Amino acid sequence: MAACSAFGLLKGVGRPALATAVPTRRGAAVLLDAGANSACRPRHLVQFAVMGSVYAHAAFGVDRPRVGLLSTGTEETKGNALTREAHRLLKGTDINFIGNIEAHDVYSGLADVMVCDGFTGNVALKISEGLAEMMVDVLGDEFARSRDTGRLLAAKRAFGRFRRRIDYTEYGGAPLLGVAGLAVVGHGRSSAKAVRHAVAMAHRFATNNIVRRISRGLAAQGVTRA
Repeated sequence: MAACSAFGLLKGVGRPALATAVPTRRGAAVLLDAGANSACRPRHLVQFAVMGSVYAHAAFGVDRPRVGLLSTGTEETKGNALTREAHRLLKGTDINFIGNIEAHDVYSGLADVMVCDGFTGNVALKISEGLAEMMVDVLGDEFARSRDTGRLLAAKRAFGRFRRRIDYTEYGGAPLLGVAGLAVVGHGRSSAKAVRHAVAMAHRFATNNIVRRISRGLAAQGVTRA
């Protein structure tokens, strides 16, 4: 990845992670890794959890972010070898680890930070985008068929608010956490609006010293490269 070659990695980071903002019923949460690494080791997920906690605090103002490990069941014995060992390691950290979460919890607001390998995260993200687009199209078709002007106007307003909440262009891009520099990765279909918001995101992160704060968070947790 170009950003890794240009900046290098922060001390203690073995793999960078794409941190994608996810709308939930309680506000925004962050999912990482969203596609930077298809194969990960358990210690990488611990690194993602620490970086995601710092990011959630800086970007969303969450004082003590709740960190969930995305798995196939809430019991710590569920999942594959990666998630089971990552669960054991996360229990030994000082972050606010709430245990495993399942896919249906991603948008519930149960966790402020959701950690997984990049393959799982990217598939979950793309399925979500496809579902959201389908819902927008179907609701639009239903509104077009409605003849009740009063209810249609109210529904369109609610629909507009819903569409903005799930629109990835509102966030602009996903920061690549773990590199020793500021990098925001845009969607392959980014519009001018998305690019504008990505630039604004980069400005906010530079102003808030997000890279330095992540570095300090990793050092505080004693995270080591693996």
